[in-house]
Amino acid sequence: MSILLTVSAYSANSFLDAPDDKPVSAKFRGTEWGDNIDEGEIALTARVITTRVAKMSWGAIFKVEFSDLKSRAPKPRKIEPEYFVVTDERIVLLNQENNESAVKKISAMDKPVEFESAQVYGISSGSFSHEDDLWKTTVELKGDLCTYQSNHPSGHSKKVVWKKSVGLIEYSMGYGAMADGFRLKRTAGRHVL
Repeated sequence: MSILLTVSAYSANSFLDAPDDKPVSAKFRGTEWGDNIDEGEIALTARVITTRVAKMSWGAIFKVEFSDLKSRAPKPRKIEPEYFVVTDERIVLLNQENNESAVKKISAMDKPVEFESAQVYGISSGSFSHEDDLWKTTVELKGDLCTYQSNHPSGHSKKVVWKKSVGLIEYSMGYGAMADGFRLKRTAGRHVL
């Protein structure tokens, strides 16, 4: 199922926006766990860099990178960057085989493209839920927070929390019954907005 993101002109999304294309970084702290970590959960830190990589009349595209990941895990964790297409009403994960090429293509379009419901990671009003096979996804607004939560009965999960006028404040993923995963929360840094 596809949804069409319709907007006339992009002004800003209060959960993810930037005044320019300069990268903005923030410190995140949390824990990681996995089958290769004997101690259960151990401390994990990261620097999250958010950069607006394109701006269109109807929206913008942001790249969120996770760098300087540090922990005592025997195998260093790597978190792939994510790209988000942002309109006034939605934050949508760009999930293409070649995201950089997709950014160029989408940024040249005169109007928003269609995205799958499963790719909606943020909303600016109302509520949103989606089920795809056994995956259950909800996007909820509570006060100045927008929380994306997706879960599978196998124990796979992903959580992304956006804060108005700040941007990303929490990012976590888990695989299986504690087989691998991490949880990171923002501790300091300039606001994206």
